[in-house]
Amino acid sequence: MIKVCAVDEIEVGTAIRAEIDGTPLAIVRCEDGSVHAAYDECSHASVPLSEGEVDGCTLECWLHGSRFDLRTGAPTGLPATEPVPVYPVEIRDGFVFVSLTPSNGVVP
Repeated sequence: MIKVCAVDEIEVGTAIRAEIDGTPLAIVRCEDGSVHAAYDECSHASVPLSEGEVDGCTLECWLHGSRFDLRTGAPTGLPATEPVPVYPVEIRDGFVFVSLTPSNGVVP
């Protein structure tokens, strides 16, 4: 697990972009306060997901409206049909730690 940021740096209902060893990540604080990490690129249009909107525990791509479940990486709305990698997250002492081994087995 690699330390990414403080939890307080991410407002509830928003995403920020981070990079670990050249891997772009969308670090998202869902509306329920949970924190998730996904590969920061839409599987449909190759644009940053961190620039999209959070709704519940999903993240919408701003370009065409594809939406991804942050727990599984699965697309929940077209036009995307392929999942995005999602990564294990731990919160320790107020900091977000991420493993770069995708929890859903999807390789970027």
